[in-house]
Amino acid sequence: MDRFEGDMAVIEYNGKTFDLPRELLPVGAKGGDVVRFHIEIDRAATEERRKKI
Repeated sequence: MDRFEGDMAVIEYNGKTFDLPRELLPVGAKGGDVVRFHIEIDRAATEERRKKI
């Protein structure tokens, strides 16, 4: 993580930067910390949403 700008965290990844809401980072995270993310598809929630469309 590069830095915070207000309520957003500026994340640097593979030479690019993007913003994430600060609330998604662990309490105590600070500029210069290396953070890890895990993103997965919630198949059950996806199916429920599709049923409502």
